Amino acid sequence: MARRVVITGLGVLAPGGIGTRDFWSLLSSGRTATRGITRFDPSGFRTKVAAEADFDPLLHGLTPQEVQRMDRAAQFGVVAAREALADSGLDLAALDPHRTGVSVGTAVGAIGGLDRAYRVAGDDGRLAQVDHTRAPEHLYEQFVPSSFAAELAWTASAEGPATVVSTGCTSGIDAVAHAADLIREGVADIMVTGATDAPITPLVLAGFDAVKATTSYDDRPEAASRPFDATRKGFVLGEGAAVFVLEELESARRRGAHLYAEIAGHASRSSAHHMTGLRPDGRELAEAVTVALDEARLCPSDLDYVNAHGSGTRQNDRHETAAYKLALGRHAYRTPISSVKSMIGHSLGSIGSMEIAASVLAMEHHVVPPTANLRTRDPECDLDYVPLVARDHRTDAVLTVGSGFGGFQSAMVLARPDRRTA
Repeated sequence: MARRVVITGLGVLAPGGIGTRDFWSLLSSGRTATRGITRFDPSGFRTKVAAEADFDPLLHGLTPQEVQRMDRAAQFGVVAAREALADSGLDLAALDPHRTGVSVGTAVGAIGGLDRAYRVAGDDGRLAQVDHTRAPEHLYEQFVPSSFAAELAWTASAEGPATVVSTGCTSGIDAVAHAADLIREGVADIMVTGATDAPITPLVLAGFDAVKATTSYDDRPEAASRPFDATRKGFVLGEGAAVFVLEELESARRRGAHLYAEIAGHASRSSAHHMTGLRPDGRELAEAVTVALDEARLCPSDLDYVNAHGSGTRQNDRHETAAYKLALGRHAYRTPISSVKSMIGHSLGSIGSMEIAASVLAMEHHVVPPTANLRTRDPECDLDYVPLVARDHRTDAVLTVGSGFGGFQSAMVLARPDRRTA
C-alpha cells in the first residue's frame, strides 16, 4: 500500500510580506501587493506594474557570501525553506540524510542574475562577444537551475534525491507532486519541496509584452490584477517562493507534528495544442482535476474550496471556468472559488506552490481568501468566484490548479488526513 504524505512545515516569501503570517494577513484581508515596478526603469514597456517583494537578504538571515553567490530566486527559496524547516519542528541532525530529499520548481531559473551577468560581460550590449574576464565568479551557478536544488539541499542537510522541476507555470504544483510521489514510493522519508521564481526583469517583461499577456492598467496598480472580471486586461507579474516539509503520515503522527494537510491526489495533463492558446472546453484541465480527485478517493461534492489559477487573462479565465463545470458538474456552482493572483500577482513557476500554501492556510483558518478587484462579472465566468471579501467557510478539502503556456495543466487535492480512509 502506498504511504500517505502530509505537509508538516510551511514557509512563504511573497509580495506584501515575508513569512507565512504576513502572507496570510494579506490574503485574508483582500489587500493587493501590486505597485509600479521599482527594480528597473519600466518606462519603455507596455506593462509598468508588478507585485514585488520587499526583501532584504541580509535582514532575513543570509550572509554577504550567500547574497553574492545566489540569484534573488535562490535567496527566496532558502529563506522560505528555513522557515518551513523551523515550522516543522524536525531535528535535522537526527534525520538520515540519505532519506531526506529536495524537489524545487522554477520556470525561469536565475534569470535576473543571468541578465545582470551578461550586461556586465557584454558591456551593456556594446561587445559583439561577451568578455569572460568580466563575468562574475558565480555565473555558472546562476546559469544552471539545478543550483536551486543544491542550495535547498545544503539548507536541509539533504543527501537524498535532489530535483528541479521546470514545467512553466505549473512547476510549483508539479515539484510538490514529485516530492510526494518519492515518499509514497518509499524512496524518501522527508522531502523539502516547493518553488521559487524572481521573474520581474526586463527580459521576462519584454517576453510577455510581446504577446500582450500582461496588463496595460498602469494608472491604478492596486487594481491591475482582475481575474474573472469583465474589465481585465491581462495578468500582473509577481515573484516569491513557498516551501514545504513533507513526511509520511504515520511517522509525522508519532513525533507529534502539526499536520497541515494531506496531499491526497494530483495529476497533470497537456493540451498538445498551442504554445499560448487554450481549448475553450477546458477538457485537459478537467481531466487533471478528475484524476486528482479519483486518486484522493473524493467526489466533487467533497470539495469545500477551489484555489483557481485565475491569471486574469480572458482566455484562461473562460477555459478554467469551463473545466470546472466539466469536472465538477453541478457542484462547480456550489463551491467557493478564488484567485490569489489578484493580490500577489503571477510569479510563474513559484505561484503553484504559493497557491498550495494559500490553500493550506485556508484549511487552517477555515477562511476562503477573496478574488480582489472582481467588481464587474464576466457573464461567461458565472461561478462563485468570492469577490472582494474573504469568506468564513468550513474548509476540509481543497482543489488547487495550475495552467501554463505550452498547454501544461495540473491539479492537486489537499485534505485533512482524517477526511480520507487509509
